Amino acid sequence: MSSVLVISTSLRAKSNSDILTERLIAGAKDAGHQVECISLKGKNVQFCRGCLACQKTQKCVLNDDANSIAEKALAADTLVFVTPIYYYEMSGQMKTLLDRLNPLYPLDYKFRNVYMLSVAAEDDPHVPERAVNGLKGWVECFEKASFAGSLFCGGINDPGEAAGRIDAQEKAYDFGFSLL
Repeated sequence: MSSVLVISTSLRAKSNSDILTERLIAGAKDAGHQVECISLKGKNVQFCRGCLACQKTQKCVLNDDANSIAEKALAADTLVFVTPIYYYEMSGQMKTLLDRLNPLYPLDYKFRNVYMLSVAAEDDPHVPERAVNGLKGWVECFEKASFAGSLFCGGINDPGEAAGRIDAQEKAYDFGFSLL
């Protein structure tokens, strides 16, 4: 059994990302994983200042919620980022969090597999490519980790629409069940 940290980056209440995250978590738990989910809703995650103090001290100089998220990421076997796609890219809050996870680079982080679940109104297969490439770029900075896969659920637009999309829910469940 591995520990999975799911980080949901949608800030919308009852978002489609949240609905699919719940199904992903159910699949991961049914596969025997221990799962913790962190939502960025209500979290204070400031922008990285680029001071690089974290590379010397292994701690960020900013005192906000990103520090506790980094601690949880450090101890997880698997990371799963969930993001809505905005203008063919990951959410800004996801990118901000990735930047703030800089203190993890020199540490003995436990995670080896990183995944992404993305949701968008548009359903063309190319829609998540930039978001996936952005996360792959982040993962490349971690020599012991690899990008292990992604799931894109497109054609889901209106708030809460995913609740009626059994096909997308099943895909999210199967994705969670297949996590390493």
